[in-house]
Amino acid sequence: ALGVVASSAPIIYFDNITHSNTYYDLVTNDFKSCYMTIKQSWAEMDKTAARKNGLAFLSKKFKTCKKPLKDVSELKDYLECMYTGAAQYDDPQEYPVSKACEGIHGASEGTDTLGRIFSGIVALRWENSCHDTCSEMVSSIGIEKNNTIFKQTIEYMNSCNKSYGVAPIPHWITTYYGSHGIRVVVKRFGSSLIFSNGFRDPYSSAGAGSHCLDIQPATEDDPEGLVMQRKIEVDMVHDWILKYSADLLQNQSIRLNWDCKISLFFFFLSSIFLIFMEQR
Repeated sequence: ALGVVASSAPIIYFDNITHSNTYYDLVTNDFKSCYMTIKQSWAEMDKTAARKNGLAFLSKKFKTCKKPLKDVSELKDYLECMYTGAAQYDDPQEYPVSKACEGIHGASEGTDTLGRIFSGIVALRWENSCHDTCSEMVSSIGIEKNNTIFKQTIEYMNSCNKSYGVAPIPHWITTYYGSHGIRVVVKRFGSSLIFSNGFRDPYSSAGAGSHCLDIQPATEDDPEGLVMQRKIEVDMVHDWILKYSADLLQNQSIRLNWDCKISLFFFFLSSIFLIFMEQR
């Protein structure tokens, strides 16, 4: 490879290199305009679920369609994915975090907490596959304190076993790739590497913009900093290609010189052999 642009790569979010709370701290900061409503909603869900027919009420409230809730954790997990997905991909033009908070605040007067939460997430749809995060890519993302918008949980490993039948291997990625000594690893691998992050991206704590925003198509709404970042990256990649092309030409020239020298050497040997044979 000539070089690598690794946008939003959380290379130090494994094996406790980065504090586990920072991802959710940044998500919480993104949702600061509707912080209290989301934070209070978890207890409200628990209280509602504990009532008679509470899960059926929540299923109807959040329009879970084909699948009625069997446990309140299903709803909580879904909402958590919605919030983190919105924060991670909070791109210009869309700004899903702002839309969610506007939906929460824009609910009609008298709407209860859960009704406001539903209003905030109806327009957001996020899909994800979690098997790799349960097996090899085990990021140390956690919620150890109670000042984020998220519920506290210690059920991650149990859910991995239940869903996929695999036990997380937290040290696999750092053992295989050496993230604790990432500077040494990168230095030995090569120097043509760009690691870029956006401060709105929760993964930036391990690595201005959202997740992978600099490698997405340009739009008229892109902030000046993002435009400048893209230009810097393109200029660096251009320099890599120029250097590679120059090195390639130089290597071809060296190879041609060696080919000529080898040909002359064998010509010289064959001439000596012919002279020797004639003298015999």
